[in-house]
Amino acid sequence: MSPADPIEKHFRLTAPHTTALKKLRLTTIYDLLYHFPVRYEQSGASEEASHVVPGTKVTLIGSLSKLKARKLWKSRRTVTEGWFEDGTGRVKVMWFNQPYMASYVPQMTVVKVSGTVGGTKERPYIANPEVETTPNAQEKGLFVPEETKKQTRQSSLFAVYPESRGITSKWFYYALEKICAQKVHETLGDPIPLSIRERYNLPTLARSLIAIHKPQHAREAEAARKRFAFEEIFSLQVARARERATNDTFTSLPITHANEYAEKFIASLTISPTSAQRRATEDIINDFNPKSGEAHPMARLLEGDVGSGKTLVAAASAYAVVHSRPPKRESGTLQVAYMAPTEILAEQHFKTFIEYFSHLPINIALITGKVCKKFPSKVTRGKATDISRSQLLKWVANGEIAMVVGTHALIQKSVKFQHLAYAIVDEQHRFGTAQRRALARKGDFSPHFLSMTATPIPRTLALTIYGDLDISVLDELPPGRAKITTTIIARDEREKAYDVMRRELEKGRQAYIICPRIEEPDPEKWNALQATSVKAEAKRLKKDIFPEYSVGLLHGAMSTKEKDAAMSAFVAGTTHILVATSVVEVGVNVPNATVIAIEGAERFGLAQLHQLRGRVMRSSHPPHCFLIPETSGEIATKRLRAIEKTDDGFKLAEADLEARGAGSLYGTQQWGISDLGMEALKNPRLIEAARAEAKKLILENPTLSEHPTLAQKVAHAATKLHSE
Repeated sequence: MSPADPIEKHFRLTAPHTTALKKLRLTTIYDLLYHFPVRYEQSGASEEASHVVPGTKVTLIGSLSKLKARKLWKSRRTVTEGWFEDGTGRVKVMWFNQPYMASYVPQMTVVKVSGTVGGTKERPYIANPEVETTPNAQEKGLFVPEETKKQTRQSSLFAVYPESRGITSKWFYYALEKICAQKVHETLGDPIPLSIRERYNLPTLARSLIAIHKPQHAREAEAARKRFAFEEIFSLQVARARERATNDTFTSLPITHANEYAEKFIASLTISPTSAQRRATEDIINDFNPKSGEAHPMARLLEGDVGSGKTLVAAASAYAVVHSRPPKRESGTLQVAYMAPTEILAEQHFKTFIEYFSHLPINIALITGKVCKKFPSKVTRGKATDISRSQLLKWVANGEIAMVVGTHALIQKSVKFQHLAYAIVDEQHRFGTAQRRALARKGDFSPHFLSMTATPIPRTLALTIYGDLDISVLDELPPGRAKITTTIIARDEREKAYDVMRRELEKGRQAYIICPRIEEPDPEKWNALQATSVKAEAKRLKKDIFPEYSVGLLHGAMSTKEKDAAMSAFVAGTTHILVATSVVEVGVNVPNATVIAIEGAERFGLAQLHQLRGRVMRSSHPPHCFLIPETSGEIATKRLRAIEKTDDGFKLAEADLEARGAGSLYGTQQWGISDLGMEALKNPRLIEAARAEAKKLILENPTLSEHPTLAQKVAHAATKLHSE
């Protein structure tokens, strides 16, 4: 047996097993070794046969006896019953309609029994319990390191693994026992270099694999989890450090007098930029002209809360670029590309840059899948005009267009720049790594690259997923923005929200209503998500609540054309109320929208709720946000109270990371980080240590030629960490 072997080569798999393993993305023996427990169950004083309480779930360690199947007199159902015993006493166990259990379940051997206690305090029983045999550690010691095999104490910890329908923790337990018996874990190379392991007192890979799957005590399990958390974060940091080192080998176009023109732009504004905006602009300008004289392209992330003014910073830096001449040229300017995730956002930013640069003798273009526009028009002064795609591409290629705003159409091969010096990607998490890289690799020189995001990200997560970027943070809001009022209301108190909404609509304002799902749940399915749907809510609002107003609909199942039409109607003001799922575009500027009501609010993360709330934080008109949870649980209420008390997205992101736990802040699929890695994000010292070691290692050995196992791990991490 070797780590690269497919699982089916050594295990007899049923169809449900195969389906479950595929769903869990487990294909090789190596994958099984790295399929870590989510938690450990432990027998204790509260889980003894003599102390079981009806209505609770228990896990007991002991033995079964006197199992016998019989038919109940009234219902004629089959019941298999017997006794569970441990050192404290005994309790009855019962399986309904499972007559085979009497011969299937081992008796008079040590087992782990897990189930719900039924009956009464005087006559309790465990209903339909799951039974697992628990091999004694001193018998085989397959999970026990050599140095602890002589211990006679039986471990009281039992691993619980991420499961899927068709496969259980019990299956993983025995599969891993077989793998460890073959000593496969001892054949793996350790991706963490020896010097780093010694510096941080980390156990070896082989010992850690034993400890995480079958720890002798809680401390051993915790040590193993920390080691694997460090391994994952370290691999990601090495991948990012190598990407940054590669970036710094490229050459960028020189941008002259950047600071002078950025200041000139800021002085021309009718508003005063915040201190954070000035700092971020200065960071970018310094990257354009590094004091060290190194002419490598900038790689920076501009992270700003909702409404913090990222576009102004992008405009100030772009203004400096379009005033610079290409090398050895007396005319023309360097070029700027600004990529937005949707056509609506691209058109919005096109208009914004026209407002900023209309007094300059430069050409600005818009290119999307649908339209191509140019400003200024040669026919109508001060206006933009539609032009053919071929003509626009020609002007971009010969350098006549100084600034191009567009969607992913910008990265098509047909779009060629003469002197692209600066590339800006708005809401960068909406694009894949390959798309962003394609924009940053247009032309003979590598452009300076600025990513922007309005998603508040905890610092430890930002340092991990954006380890190849320098980070600037906008932590202030521009003056004049009205403070939002956020209120939690019960479902039967919706009229409070509707009253406020009606008052705002009468003033000519607009409103959003957000719902968790698209369709109504299937009443035939007992486990269907019982949540408000956009389709039913839109009909109800139009018919019963706001018949005099136009109600629009927006959800993910609509075509791109339908979504654009729905959003355009809302932007234009012809739709008064937009009922939508969470697909409402981040960054779409509708200052006239002042009220948002979020149904099923407890189903969203705090960061997502804050993003949705940001849709109405766009003007000086006092905005209102109503959170309407479907349940009133203590944990859900506590989380929603946090967003009710503060409008600081960064504080909320940190609170969500701390309160919701591993993997649930944004979801492991979004960031490409495992639950174990997400747990590590709560440990800033671990993140900083992994980051520092990664930078040092890449400086000493950029190709990782001296660390082949780490190189493989890093290659996997680079493809996994897509930052979307």
